[in-house]
Amino acid sequence: MPLDDIRKKIDHLDQQLLDLLSDRADLVHEVGEIKKKEGLQIYAPDREDALLRRLAKMNSGRLPERSIIAIYREIMSAALALEDNLTVAYLGPEGTWTHQAAIKKFGHSIAYSPQPNFAEVFDQVARRKAHYGVVPIENSTEGAVSHTLDLFVDSHLQICAQILLRIDHCLLSSIDREQITTLYSHPQVFGQCRNWILRNFPDVDLVEVSSTTKAAKIAHENAASGAAALGGKLAAELNGLEVIEESIQDRATNTTRFLVIGEKTCPATGNDRTSILFSIHDRPGSLVNALKAFDKLNVNMSKIESRPSKQRDWEYIFYVDLAGHCTDKPVADALLELEKHCSLVKIFGSYPDIRE
Repeated sequence: MPLDDIRKKIDHLDQQLLDLLSDRADLVHEVGEIKKKEGLQIYAPDREDALLRRLAKMNSGRLPERSIIAIYREIMSAALALEDNLTVAYLGPEGTWTHQAAIKKFGHSIAYSPQPNFAEVFDQVARRKAHYGVVPIENSTEGAVSHTLDLFVDSHLQICAQILLRIDHCLLSSIDREQITTLYSHPQVFGQCRNWILRNFPDVDLVEVSSTTKAAKIAHENAASGAAALGGKLAAELNGLEVIEESIQDRATNTTRFLVIGEKTCPATGNDRTSILFSIHDRPGSLVNALKAFDKLNVNMSKIESRPSKQRDWEYIFYVDLAGHCTDKPVADALLELEKHCSLVKIFGSYPDIRE
């Protein structure tokens, strides 16, 4: 077929796609009106999870699954913007890894609200100045983000989704690497690049700041003093820095798990994770007896972390992730059994255990 004829067919298909997207938008608007009348959450992670899994099964064309998901992520983002003026709070400024995680989940069509710290992200959602918030919870190299864990203790907010984001750190600078005397970055980044720093810059000063984007801004403003930053390519682009070296993290598969927090948890999808905390009575065997609740009812415990309770010295709170939804009978029964051995049990939420 001649090239011009192929292009005409593509133009015709584009018109059909636009017409179908317009029809879809009309239906989305109707859905939004119904949700508002019935007091339902605008963002539905369970519906999103089911849709993406169904599309992956239906796809039999040339486009790979990741491309289909990326396209529909933006379609769903536009739909969320139509249903309501959706706002998501995140650790700013623009360009941080948390910002990128939020975009991966919610797309480019909604409103984003950068915050100076994690506590403000929680506060914005709690005060309903943002519908949802995105916060990091753990990294595959450095482990748990303790500040986020601590914020859940006194918060009524629920986890409604998770995001996995591959983290690829770079050396960012506007000067030659031989001139670098100070590296700026977030403390988690220094931990994730520890061996690379020891090999390449064993004698430079390391200065911790609140985000990789802030680090890049400082490096740009203080280049004449030998400043450079560790962060992502987007931070370099936003602050006029060059990427001197890519993929400097110690582990090639370096990944951070982020949580979406809101006022309500997510309905069961059949592939869920539940996050809880508990505090045990101060007597021998309490922790063993508490953990037996999960073994007894065959509930898989995929993660456990301990943090000081900050109420009394040497008293700890345990954070646990469980396979399953809090309404699944084995999980619900295990939580009831757990309460017999604990002074406190709190459910943070159940949400789709998406591994994309």
